[in-house]
Amino acid sequence: MSEKSTQIARQRLDTPREPRFRVHFDADAVGRVGETVAHFLGTGRYLAIQTTIVIFWIALNLFAIRLQWDPYPFILLNLAFSTQAAYAAPLILLAQNRQENRDRVALEEDRMRSAQTKADTEFLARELAALRIALGEVTTRDYLRRELEDLRDALLSPEEDEPDSETAKSAATRGGGKPKSARRSG
Repeated sequence: MSEKSTQIARQRLDTPREPRFRVHFDADAVGRVGETVAHFLGTGRYLAIQTTIVIFWIALNLFAIRLQWDPYPFILLNLAFSTQAAYAAPLILLAQNRQENRDRVALEEDRMRSAQTKADTEFLARELAALRIALGEVTTRDYLRRELEDLRDALLSPEEDEPDSETAKSAATRGGGKPKSARRSG
């Protein structure tokens, strides 16, 4: 049945035929090679090599009478330059496009990293504010020391008013059961 459906598909005009030869190529590999060539075309080494070849070409065609394969207007040399330029321009554009894509990805990653850093900073700021509020409600050592000193001074200072007998008894019982004068002496 599959042969029959294949034959019917071949007979239909709206179904494209499978190509006999398929060329598979890795676009990324082509891009990498193009970038390498474009990078080389932009170096001083390439300019030095090209200049040396052009000088040698012109010298041979002007002074070597028997080796003149490209006489004075140097048409073949111009054709070589045109061919080189025809390939160099698309390779340079390919390299620029690939670099632009990499820059776009890097920019997006930088934006995401910046947003994450901002969120982390805001979280830490809120945490610090919460800690400051919590520390404001905590008794510090200096505050406790000052309160204890005030309490000690209040207990050790002579009272200006002589308390009545009930107040003296209650103070004595709070202070360990001894009157104030007995506690001081021992």
